Amino acid sequence: MDSLANAPACKKDLRAKLKAQRSALPVDERQRIDAAITQRLLELPAYAQAQVLLPYLSFGSEVSTYAIIQHAWDQGKTVALPYCVPGTRAMRWYGVTSFADLIKSPLGVLEPDPATAPLLLDENSPALAGFLALVPGLTFDQQGYRLGYGGGFYDVFLGRFAGTSVGLCREQQLCSAIPCLSSHDLPVDLVVTEERVLAPKGRG
Repeated sequence: MDSLANAPACKKDLRAKLKAQRSALPVDERQRIDAAITQRLLELPAYAQAQVLLPYLSFGSEVSTYAIIQHAWDQGKTVALPYCVPGTRAMRWYGVTSFADLIKSPLGVLEPDPATAPLLLDENSPALAGFLALVPGLTFDQQGYRLGYGGGFYDVFLGRFAGTSVGLCREQQLCSAIPCLSSHDLPVDLVVTEERVLAPKGRG
């Protein structure tokens, strides 16, 4: 494993490689794989038992979460999407009941409107059990560690989250071990691919 001094450069190079690999996958193949990932997630006891879902809203070539969110609404679950507080590494989670309620951020990503959506969780809220969070990542390893996009938002969030965290990852981007890990990198509880569910912490 690389030293912490080399971690930023190592992660930058790996992110570029993984983004290119992900984008190169044909759209119809991505859709097929993502449908299988969605089905595996919906079959998890942790999903069935969760009353509150904290998903990311997929963007570009990320593993799609739209069908998962719609299913959660159909099942009567509360769904809250993240809003990244500018100038910080904090996320606030706002309840949403329709994709039509979302607005486009300055970066072009759809997110809840903090002026109108109800606030469910913020950076000062107590860590809550019984919630299920979907965590984005460019890759996950078999120990549950992830390589994100470098903003640090989910590292902060996972550090105080007491619910179940789930990484969604296509099998081709799963790795045996994340290189260049830093002290603030934290694993998720479960990783779901189109072929299997990994539970490095023994959860399911």
